[in-house]
Amino acid sequence: MNEPDILLRRGLKLSHLRLMAALAEAGQLGLAADRLGIAQPAASRLLAEVERITGQPVHLRTGRGITLTPMGEALARRAGRVVMELRDAGREMAELAGGGAGHVRIGSVTGPALDRVLPALRTARLALPQVTAEVVVAPSDLLGQQLLSGRLDFALGRMPGGMEGELSLSDPMGVEPVALMVRRGHRLAGASRVQPLDLMDFDWVMPGPEALLTQAVMGRLTALGLPQPPQRLATASFLLTLALIQQSNAIAPLARAVCDRFAGEGSPYVILPVDLGIVVEPFGLLMRRGAILTPVAARLVAMVMAQGAD
Repeated sequence: MNEPDILLRRGLKLSHLRLMAALAEAGQLGLAADRLGIAQPAASRLLAEVERITGQPVHLRTGRGITLTPMGEALARRAGRVVMELRDAGREMAELAGGGAGHVRIGSVTGPALDRVLPALRTARLALPQVTAEVVVAPSDLLGQQLLSGRLDFALGRMPGGMEGELSLSDPMGVEPVALMVRRGHRLAGASRVQPLDLMDFDWVMPGPEALLTQAVMGRLTALGLPQPPQRLATASFLLTLALIQQSNAIAPLARAVCDRFAGEGSPYVILPVDLGIVVEPFGLLMRRGAILTPVAARLVAMVMAQGAD
């Protein structure tokens, strides 16, 4: 197979590519068939045709379903890109036909979601009234997975480990400074000044040790010569974190943008009057490498980037 278009010459079709992409996600022929809306015998015939066309085995049957061979993985990876590009092409054509109407799927880590994405969407409500948006707030590794699967158009975050070859990251757009938030009425909340060692008398609520926020917190405490804080509960759930600090004396290190919006006059939360200099590493614009945004998504990106200029 040394001719660049040999697979097309041998009869490879979009239906074959859709099946390979579905197999890579589902891992079972029956599930892949369901996703494509075809019967399993038809999916089996397509899979046999793929192997005849490529002249290579692309799958192995296992007790739990199907495992793709290295040849199958290579074809499925590129098939997924073709399917996503065609899907985006359909969206772009619909946007053009609809006079600028469209739907954009945005991902973001917590701080930029409030500082960049939310103001951009407020602007878009007036400037792009026919555009709807969906926002996913999650850690960068989950955002990366959703970008690669085509569930997001773009995201604000950091480069997830192992995805450097499949994703692109823009120049740094900013960092996430971290503040410490507690319930109103907390013993340290009314102090005019809090000593760092006093913080170690209370539980700290953070995500697991693999999270960038936790790593930034622990690294900064070590640099300041402070002990590791008690942490009886680790969670990445923002809602659970808010509930816990409201009902206990726990301390939550959170992005300053989050604290500024949830703490204040009349709020059940306050920001402790201490700055430990905790900063999570810079974030940027994450996209699938080589992806072409639809016109509506490109306009949303420009609005998000403009928030930094402001």
